[in-house]
Amino acid sequence: MAVDLTAAGRFLTTHGRLLDRHRFRFLVGEGDPEPTLAALAAYRNADGGYGRGLEPDLRSPESQPGPALHAFEVFADVAPVTSPHATRLCDWLESVTLPDGGLPFALPTTDPTGCAPFWVQTDPHISSLQITAIVAANALEVARHDAAVAGHPWLDRASRYCLAAVRGLDTRPHALVLAFAVRFLDVACERYPEAKQLLGRLRRFVPADGLVHVDGGADDEYMRPLDFAPMPGRPARELLDPDVVAADLRRLAGEQQPDGGWRVDFHSYSPAAELEWRGYTTVRAVQVLQRNGLLSV
Repeated sequence: MAVDLTAAGRFLTTHGRLLDRHRFRFLVGEGDPEPTLAALAAYRNADGGYGRGLEPDLRSPESQPGPALHAFEVFADVAPVTSPHATRLCDWLESVTLPDGGLPFALPTTDPTGCAPFWVQTDPHISSLQITAIVAANALEVARHDAAVAGHPWLDRASRYCLAAVRGLDTRPHALVLAFAVRFLDVACERYPEAKQLLGRLRRFVPADGLVHVDGGADDEYMRPLDFAPMPGRPARELLDPDVVAADLRRLAGEQQPDGGWRVDFHSYSPAAELEWRGYTTVRAVQVLQRNGLLSV
């Protein structure tokens, strides 16, 4: 699996956001938590939440649940370093959580310019398993090294909403809902005994090849094995044959483009978002390949 890290770095220098350049440097052993967190802070609002295009297809300035998942990714990146802003983000999430414990898919936008329609045309009064699961999953990753996040009441409340919502799934949900529910249960197994059982129940919805088409997305947009179970040695890997995972790792490594970056298989809603998603996806590809022992840095 020949991956050119130098070319990936050049791609990010040429096209990536400052945040993704810092995240990449951290991955290859050249980064520093302080500038990485400083780059993330550019997207933070006074209320403790994040907006301003941290989620590339949601460019409105106000805090939203979607960008929170990306903020938690960065807080997880810099472990074991902690940031008080991770706890403040939990405070903000608690303030917008609905009575059943779930997060709305999105809150009303003040400026829809450059925003994907699905972010703008949503009911803020309905809880979304899709967004709650992936925000909670990433927060649980941070909770492994940040005791303040681990003990925050929002995290337990959101987690219990997700457990109940997954328990109620009788048919295969949308591909993104399924993938994010699996990712949530994968990390939730460490805190909630029920999560392992629920993960087993979702097995029936994950096909043998690990490919689930994203309804409403691009023709070639799929949730793939590594979208369900990106990290080795974790409970979600039990849903997939090891040969299927190995093949998907080869696919991921082989998708590095001539310019050094990785492409995305979904639509972007502004020229800036298209490049920003490619930078984010390049960092993610390197991270997954590295953690699966396929890159030495």
